[in-house]
Order: sequence, then structure tokens, then C-alpha cells
Amino acid sequence: MSEPKSEPQDRPLWTPSEERVLRAAMTGFRRRAERWSGRELPDYDALHAWSVDDIAGFWRFYAEDAGLPFETPPERVVSDDPMPGTRWFEGARISYARALLYPASVTDARQPAVVAVTEAGAEVRLDYGGLRVLVRRIQEGLRALGLGAGDAVAAYAANVPETLALLLACAGEGIVFSSCSPDFGAEAAAARFGQLAPKALFASPVYRYGGKRFETVEAIRSLAAVLPGDPQLVMLPYPGEPGPAGAPGTPWRAWLPDGAGSGSEADATPRMQPLPFDHPLYVLYSSGTTGLPKAMVHRAGGALLSHHKEHRLHSDIRPGDVVLYFTTTGWMMWNWLVSVLAQGATVVLYEGSPSHPDLGALWRLAERLGVTLFGTSARFLHSLQAHGMRPGDDVDLSALRTVASTGSPLSPAGFAYVYRSIKSDVHLASISGGTDIVSCFMLGVPTLPVYAGQIQRPGLGVDLAVLDEQGNDVVGAPGELVCRKPLPSMPLRFLDDPDGARYRDAYFGVYPGLWRHGDLVMRTAEGGVVALGRSDATLNPGGVRIGTAEIYRPLERIPEVVEAAAVARRQTGDEQVWLLVVLHEGVSLDDELEARIRAAIRAGASPRHVPSRVLQVPQLPRTRSGKAMELAVARLVNGLEVPNASVMANPEALDAIRSVLEGVEDGA
Repeated sequence: MSEPKSEPQDRPLWTPSEERVLRAAMTGFRRRAERWSGRELPDYDALHAWSVDDIAGFWRFYAEDAGLPFETPPERVVSDDPMPGTRWFEGARISYARALLYPASVTDARQPAVVAVTEAGAEVRLDYGGLRVLVRRIQEGLRALGLGAGDAVAAYAANVPETLALLLACAGEGIVFSSCSPDFGAEAAAARFGQLAPKALFASPVYRYGGKRFETVEAIRSLAAVLPGDPQLVMLPYPGEPGPAGAPGTPWRAWLPDGAGSGSEADATPRMQPLPFDHPLYVLYSSGTTGLPKAMVHRAGGALLSHHKEHRLHSDIRPGDVVLYFTTTGWMMWNWLVSVLAQGATVVLYEGSPSHPDLGALWRLAERLGVTLFGTSARFLHSLQAHGMRPGDDVDLSALRTVASTGSPLSPAGFAYVYRSIKSDVHLASISGGTDIVSCFMLGVPTLPVYAGQIQRPGLGVDLAVLDEQGNDVVGAPGELVCRKPLPSMPLRFLDDPDGARYRDAYFGVYPGLWRHGDLVMRTAEGGVVALGRSDATLNPGGVRIGTAEIYRPLERIPEVVEAAAVARRQTGDEQVWLLVVLHEGVSLDDELEARIRAAIRAGASPRHVPSRVLQVPQLPRTRSGKAMELAVARLVNGLEVPNASVMANPEALDAIRSVLEGVEDGA
């Protein structure tokens, strides 16, 4: 394959071979759907059109074709209630836990299920049989605490096997699960779990990150003290690390029943209650900086069905595959990763920094474990590119078929970097969705070409539209990402929202009857989608609507720039674009560099994109899943306070930015 960066963007960086297309699960599904529906479905676009024209037929057929373990069949697939009150698979009963613990493709309980690795090198492996035994033992412990269907459990937890098994144990009992990572401060965790009022709190009193050991005993004490109902407290283990002295609650090994008498497969069988499709599975939270995080209750059947479709068809995950997605328990991608078990694949849980001891750590792990799907953030890929890393030259990635990227838009140069420096024959799947639907609106299609900067297509069953401010569907111009028909993974409800007013206001207040997600995107002539950033961070100088990603992309040609945030500085009747840049260590923003930044943006975007101010800052505020918080920066630039700084991974960035802005106001 020729060097990708020399290819014009209207030509694909990668096209799957005929053999790969024929082997893809998407191809077999399309042919079976053609026979089932009685419609000609010659390609993905035709398949997608059917999936949104007949959502009841599509989702019914997918559930049947996938062999999802329904205890009782549905009376109807989708109700006539408009969003967000739509109900799915009414009358059906299904177990999320059974689907993951007993996938049809796993005929030998010794097949690997989970490989957990810490940055320090500690490793824990569980086969499907061992995972089932662990889940059953946890369920015995939960019942001993008096917990049952409808109760809630919170996990302030590291990405370890016990956390995954706890989720499955809760799912099998009908207990609602919720998690965040132990790097959350007590205040941020309480803002989430306080809405849930869990009856038990499982916590990691120690974790490692970036070569350092962190103890969270005081944060756990503070969290437990403010949660309503005095939840029972259990300390989780961490591979290779002794627990800290003086940790509160009950140690995991003392709490977990010993499993005596579990010598047979029947004895090892967990409880897997078949529950209504819309039964709550877990609660996820938004990461906004104003007010309490939105607490979204997700239905078990919806998460299972949507994840199954995305894993099996869009990600082409097969039985026996090995899937590594770098995430923490505080990001929806952790929930997405756990569901990979339903494919009979092995889930890799990585706990620690992705760049410790260096940026090659995860790639060496991928080589050692034979990873077939490597999932990460766009920020990580851009960081590899900035440091000149060439993983494809350093390790053997022959097993790797798919690289998935999410968290923020992956630039065209980032796409080209993957094919140039990681692997030339790989499906690069840029995916985008959200905590709100715990799945994707648009993602990869392994049977279609990959174009630089483009997410390949809307997902099957996703009736995606791109609307301008007048509500017109547009192609080739920025617009709001809108979903016109319900999805089974849309939240069942919000917590503390008895009449649904907050839910409706969050998504249906702009385009009545249509889900407005809050992302600015653009449909392309090739049929793909370009992500342009959050629409609430959209810039509008002189009345021209600009997505922030349009400014960031030209900056990739400026090697001194690590990252940037473009925000609107409000003026009377108008606004200016201000650009805050983080530069490599030892680099200062002088007149020459600022001129190059402005010139790159003018040439790569337009004169209207050129910022009025360019300011150097030491860091940008980030969510704990690594996303730059543009809205927080915009509030600072406009002289407003940023509430709930505890939701940030690095709240100290706010003071640093304030100091820079004070200098600007003083005329510096």
C-alpha cells in the first residue's frame, strides 16, 4: 500500500479485500436479512435503509439471528409510544448475565474469558468456567448482605476482574450496578452515587498509575459517610498490591464466600434470572460541569442487543478473538467492553497508564496476548503520532484486524498515521456515540473502505440525520446530529426525574420528537460522517458556524502544538475565536510560532477560523475519560466560574488558565 498521507482524501486509505468482505459477519447477516425481509439488500447502505425503515423487523430479526437467550418471546418488538417513552420487546424475558457467561460459541469452560493486566505487570486470568464460579460466589455474598432485585450497588473500582464479575453478578440477580474509577475524588463520586443510594459500596483502596501507588482510604471514608442509607462497604483487591493498612469495611477475601462444594458445573452455575427486556441494568453518568451529573438508567436488553450488534457486525469480533480497549470503570467504554464476552471472545482489562513506562506498553501487550481488536482514544493515537512512534515496526501485530478510536474526533492525519505506522492492512474504525446511549450512533463497517477523517457510516438501526438550524437535512455542511427513531439503548429514564422533564429537555427540546445529541457533524459525499465537536461548543464569529475540530486539524502541521482548545469570547452582538494552546516542554509561544499557527489555520480552514487571540497555557482541563472540556475553558474565557471542578481529572488546570487570562486582561 502506498503512503497514506500522499493519498487525496477523496480516495480511501484502506479497502477490505474480497476475502475479508466474504468472511465478515456483516456479509452473512446481510444475505440472511435479504431472505428474511424479502427485500434486495445488495450492500451496506441498502441494509441500513431497511434497518431504519422497519425498525421492529430489523431488531426482531437481529435478536433471532444472533440467538440471544430469550426465556420468553416478545409480544411486540417496539411500542407505539414516542421517544423517550418507547418500550422494547414487551413481554420478553432475558438474562444479560446468561448471554455473557454462556455464549453459544463457548463449548469448553476452559476457554479464556478475562485477562487482567496492571501497568506493573501483575496478571490475572479467568476462563469462562472460573468466571462463572466467581460470579456465583459474589452472588452468594450479595444475598448474604440482603440485596435482591431492584436494589443498587456502587463500585468505586479499578479495572480488575472482580469489578467485571460484580457487574455480572448484579445483572444475574436483577440488582442495579454503577461504577466509577478510584481516581475520582470523593465529591465527584458522591455526586454520582448519591443519586443512586446504593445499599453496598465496593471500593478499591489502592491503585497504580504512571508508576505510582495511590491509596484512596480517605476518599472512601468520605464517600461512604455522605452516601444515603449507610451502605455496606467491601474492599476490592488489586493484582500484585497489598491493601493499605486501616482500610474501612470488609476485605474482599473475608467477604467473598469460599465456594466450598462447587466441584461440579451445576454447582458453579450462577443465578441468571430472566428479567423483562427493559429491566434496569446499570446507571451511567454525564460528565458535565454544571449541576449534578445526569444519572441515566440503562435497560439490560437494550445494552445487550446494541452491544451485540456493534461487536458482532460492526467490529467483526469472532469467538476466540482477544479484545483490548483502554478504558476505566468510569467511562461507558468499560460497559461496552464487558459485553464482548457475549461473542465468546477474551476481554483484556488493562489497569494503569497507557503510557507507562512508555507509549509502547499497550502495543507490547497486544503482541503478547495476540490482540485482534485494539481500542483506544483519538488523543492516544495523536500522542503516538506526535512522538514519532511506529508500533508496527516495533512489535508483531499480525493478529490485529481492527483498531478502534473514540473519545474525540480522530483527525485525517491521525487516520493516515495508523495506516503508515501501526498496520497497513487493518480496519480503522472511528466510532462515536455516548454515555447517553451506552453505544454508538456511527461507527465502523468492515466491508466498506476507510476514508481519512471519516466515520464510515451510521450504525444499523440508527436513523441518523444532520440538521441545520432551520431543521433541514444537509450533506456537506455542518449540522446537528439527530436520531429520528428510537433505539433500544436509549435510557429508560433519569434518576430523580419522576415526570421525565429533565430527560425530555436534555434531548428533545430543540427538534420536537427528534433526539438531538449535541454533536456537530457533517455527512460526506462518500456516505461517511465527520465529527466536528460538541455543538454546544460551536463557534459563531460573524454569524458563521464553525466546529472546533475544523480549527484543530490544521494545527497538526505545527509540531510544537500538543493540543488546543478553541472557544468563543463573547462580544457585544458577536463573538471572537480565542485559541488556547498547550506546547511541548521547553517551547514558548513567540511571534513567529503564533504567525505559523494563524497561517496554518487560514490555509487549512478559512480566514474566519483564524483566532483573534492565541494564548499559551500549561494544560487543558479534562474529564476523567481524557476528553478536553471546551465548555469549562469557554466559561473561564468569558469570566464565569466553573462549578463542579471535582468532575475533572485535573482541576488545577483551571487556576493555571485563570492566571494566563489575568495577564491578558492586564494588557500583557
